[in-house]
Amino acid sequence: MKYLITGGLGFLGTNLALEVLKQREELFIFDNLFRHGSQFNLEYLKAKGKFSFHHGDIRNSNDVVCLVRTIKPDVIFHLAGQVAMTTSLSNPRLDFEINTIGSFNLLDAVQKYSTKSIIIYSSTNKVYGDLADLTYLEVGNRYVCKEHPNGFNESLSLNFSSPYGCSKGSADQYFLDYYRMFNMKTVVFRHSSMYGINQFPTFDQGWVGWFCKKALDYKTNNKLKPITISGNGKQVRDLLYVSDLVDLYFMSVSKIDKVKGNVFNIGGGIENSLSILELLNYLGNRYDLNVRYICIEPRKSDQKVLLPI
Repeated sequence: MKYLITGGLGFLGTNLALEVLKQREELFIFDNLFRHGSQFNLEYLKAKGKFSFHHGDIRNSNDVVCLVRTIKPDVIFHLAGQVAMTTSLSNPRLDFEINTIGSFNLLDAVQKYSTKSIIIYSSTNKVYGDLADLTYLEVGNRYVCKEHPNGFNESLSLNFSSPYGCSKGSADQYFLDYYRMFNMKTVVFRHSSMYGINQFPTFDQGWVGWFCKKALDYKTNNKLKPITISGNGKQVRDLLYVSDLVDLYFMSVSKIDKVKGNVFNIGGGIENSLSILELLNYLGNRYDLNVRYICIEPRKSDQKVLLPI
């Protein structure tokens, strides 16, 4: 089988690529090498097996058309995207061009030149907005949503309340509609928090890895400045290890007749959730660290709780 991974040198893309190589299938990676760590992941994958790398930009329809028309992939994992809320606020046009126009470019190319391709799209829980109309209780070091104490399912109303939510949500709906209108084999995964190997977290994306790194820095230098937390740190997210996510993607390919045209909230669930404060306390106790932090203003459109069920 031919696998095409857009954004294939990012965190999830690299882990999916490793599995394709492990299964000895034909792998094509499309990436613009823009994100920090992508060049490292490229060299890392080259040492693991043979694949075809295509340096291009998802915003360029010609790049996308030429690739899809030539390869006619059996499976596409569409991960290419702008993934930071902060970037969407500072540069909403860039966010729109990558997430919405880029996704449309891919759908349009597949609909014209490779209609039998399976496409799994990496969407986000931010399509539900900040969920500010719900009621939250402070229980210890975390928030609990009164109306949805065990988490949220896919019936939750969409509310594109940020540029990032708008761009990803628009693409999200295009993928579902191309199944309805053109009978294409599309699946939408609305991701929450993921972590694991080959991740290069930053202050605005990959919060688990970022706070782990900042906390462990105290192991070698206890005189570091306090870690900054946006909000009070009681925001709760579920955690999902990347290998479980890889299993899900490949399982969906094998069950495409059952899952095509559907959207799924993806995550570790309430039993695998942490708040920021709970994570820092865990790291401090586990590694005997004196983790100091200060709280600053909450980020715009932040969710107090988002747990998929």
